[in-house]
Amino acid sequence: MTARHRLLESPDLGRRAHLWTFGEVGLPLVVFPSNAGVAHEWKQGGMIDALSPLLAQGRIKIYCPETNVSRSLSGKGSIEERMAQHHAYERFVMNTLVPFIREDCNMPNAKMTATGCSVGALYSALFVLKFPETFQRALCLSGTYRTSKLFHGESNADLYMNDPLAFLPNLEGAALERVRSQVHFTVVVGRGAHEHGCIPETAAFARLLQEKGIKNHVAFWGEDSSHTYPWWQKQARHYLSQLF
Repeated sequence: MTARHRLLESPDLGRRAHLWTFGEVGLPLVVFPSNAGVAHEWKQGGMIDALSPLLAQGRIKIYCPETNVSRSLSGKGSIEERMAQHHAYERFVMNTLVPFIREDCNMPNAKMTATGCSVGALYSALFVLKFPETFQRALCLSGTYRTSKLFHGESNADLYMNDPLAFLPNLEGAALERVRSQVHFTVVVGRGAHEHGCIPETAAFARLLQEKGIKNHVAFWGEDSSHTYPWWQKQARHYLSQLF
């Protein structure tokens, strides 16, 4: 397995962004990290080793970018400042990361699968819901889906459009069909240690996907399944082996 660290120049972020890539060939899997926001999170958490059979078989090529979550969704400052940082990251993904991945894979029109744990699941859900022509599948593990709770009661129209549990109930017409016709969600949470905060949001998100006719598979693992990397390794290996 080939592992490479890169720095991508991003005019949208105004700096270089860290990216780890794993594998030589395969369909692209984009991993959004959790609240730490660091590109090496899945490597350190044993997730890459857990997926080594898929990498060795050339079924996937993994891209792990950093996020600016410490300045945006979990940052400090006004809601306007934090959402501006979030949009800068979105532009980095769409303007820099996606073109890089397509060139790196030699697939000019490659469709992306997004995945992540905890806050990384939120990022994955948002990119699939907002950019379904590019991000067509998501594997969301132990996710949080109510973005507004990270802003301690503050809200505005911009935050609303980046809060799946807020905007999805009102998604209708052509905007809904754009999502419904193109994407698939796999949404997973455990019932064990430190998962309890994720369970109600996962259930609410799953209900909305089903009500809106958005293709999905939802799974609640047992009480032994905790909010930890050993369990995310098992879940990622299980579901990604089916998706790729």
